Amino acid sequence: MSTRTSHLPEVTDDTFEEEVLRCDVPVLVDFTADWCPPCRMVAPVLAHIAAEREGTLKVVSLDVDRNPATQAAYSVLSMPTLVLFRNGEPTRSVVGAHPERRLVEALGLEETR
Repeated sequence: MSTRTSHLPEVTDDTFEEEVLRCDVPVLVDFTADWCPPCRMVAPVLAHIAAEREGTLKVVSLDVDRNPATQAAYSVLSMPTLVLFRNGEPTRSVVGAHPERRLVEALGLEETR
């Protein structure tokens, strides 16, 4: 039984290319796991970022336990890892749970408002 850490739309190994790499707007991917307490801490922050930037930024989650191919492809070793994709390429990443202001600055999301 899944105890999803996030209410963000979920992508999988099968949908990652279409939902993330081919998306017309920047995509912030939350590499997460059900067993990860910091992932649960950052989930409401990511939901707020997604709501504030709806239409200019897509925010999704990917469960690393259920989607090992994508996790391995991007060498994600710690959760949560947040990776910003622009035009199908990873451009910035942050590891760990941080306050919203720190995430926005570190990921360069100021222009996605």
